[in-house]
Amino acid sequence: MKAKLAILVKAALFIFCLALIIIGQKTVGKLELGLMLIGLAGLLGLLYDYNRKYA
Repeated sequence: MKAKLAILVKAALFIFCLALIIIGQKTVGKLELGLMLIGLAGLLGLLYDYNRKYA
């Protein structure tokens, strides 16, 4: 049960970070750049978490 909850949380976080990147690309400005960087950091964090068990 705990593993399924972790997968759901990671999937929701992935969608949220992807949405931040897409929303940030629509216009130009410092706020939008910040949104894209936060989204990118979230995706990199998820990738790190996935690859941690293989390294």
